Amino acid sequence: MLDLEEQLERIMPTALVGSVVRTTGTIAAVADFPAPVGALVEIERQTEAPLRAEVIGFRDRETLLYPLSAMTGVRRGNRVRLRRTSRWLRVGEGLLGRVVDCEGRCIDGRRQPALERRTPLDRDPPQATHRPRIQTPLGTGVRALDALLTCGKGQRMGIFAGSGVGKSVTLGMMARYTAADVNVIGLIGERGREVNEFLERDLGESGLARSVVVVATSDEPALRRVQAALTATAIAEYFRDSGRDVLLMMDSLTRFAMAQREIGLAAGEPPTTRGYPPSVFALLPRLVERAGRSPAGSITGFYSVLVEGDDPQEPICDTVRGLLDGHTWLSRKMAARGHYPALDILESISRVMNDIVERPHFEAALGIRELLAAYRDHEDLISIGAYRKGANRTVDTAIDFLDEINKFLRQRVDEPVTQPAAAAELTQLFRKTQAKAATPTAAGK
Repeated sequence: MLDLEEQLERIMPTALVGSVVRTTGTIAAVADFPAPVGALVEIERQTEAPLRAEVIGFRDRETLLYPLSAMTGVRRGNRVRLRRTSRWLRVGEGLLGRVVDCEGRCIDGRRQPALERRTPLDRDPPQATHRPRIQTPLGTGVRALDALLTCGKGQRMGIFAGSGVGKSVTLGMMARYTAADVNVIGLIGERGREVNEFLERDLGESGLARSVVVVATSDEPALRRVQAALTATAIAEYFRDSGRDVLLMMDSLTRFAMAQREIGLAAGEPPTTRGYPPSVFALLPRLVERAGRSPAGSITGFYSVLVEGDDPQEPICDTVRGLLDGHTWLSRKMAARGHYPALDILESISRVMNDIVERPHFEAALGIRELLAAYRDHEDLISIGAYRKGANRTVDTAIDFLDEINKFLRQRVDEPVTQPAAAAELTQLFRKTQAKAATPTAAGK
């Protein structure tokens, strides 16, 4: 949060007026209007209310504006006025349990709360040397995650999956059962029909009570979708700075990138990888780096990534995987078999797990991974009956315990699990596999 002196330093005179000279697609060009990039302006219209827009760049002597709603009614010569040079967001405890839009206004039909604080919409990430180490696990309520991909307070994880594989259900389970103090959920580019489904079916009353949900549906302008991600992050920063452990869930980072692609191309940026302009790859790390630990609290980020064509080398997928502290992969094949959550352990990793869990827990996770890998390597032979029992002790143990391991990895949406309980259950299961592997039968004798 910035103090009053810092806020005043960001203020510049707003008595700037220009006029619309042309529109191209989704942008309007204004002459004689030297407003800074990121400033909020209003375009006056004869028959409708003023249209708000944001300065996104310049071309020759023209200022380019991207509207926050449809440009219906805009004509050549319409007057443009500068309203704000810095974007701010009102925040406070009154946001808990509410659903808000990209500007922080409640859209759930209830009275607007009285919010006592302001925070910048876009702020610099914490300095690298001021970040405390991640040392404490954070329970997500999802047994497979807490046991085999343990997440720490302040870690940033990706949830990678194609469409319809269970991302929203998994995020809903985390929101209901997590050990975090506050949830901030950003629904970026969602279909309008799915918003209430997520709120009522996946999140539920108990999850919503300690959550703030930020919504920008797919029909809203790209600028609002980008702003919704910034708003969710700014709200999470407010609760972190007040000493809370925050779970920030964003669905999805891919739609955020697609929205920025629309803005970048409209501003005249050259398309690069698969049509994404350079600003997308500059904005992604700036967004995710704002999550993490601070001396006051923590933001643990889970960012879903919609993998186009289930291709893990898709550019956004590949870029985000390199930015985060781990990733989880949801498998379409597992989902088709009715295995939920459809978490593919062998394709997933938590880069801080070794630093935050006890040694027996970590060894148990490695042991179960080894069994799953051994079974997958020999799955074709096993399925056609060509594998001979006793040929490989690890494979034998994997065959014997596969059903029990899968039972452990499955979880009903109404089944809460704590992180210590998940770790204890995993350790017990691993010890059983060790005892079985030590018997002469398992060794093929």
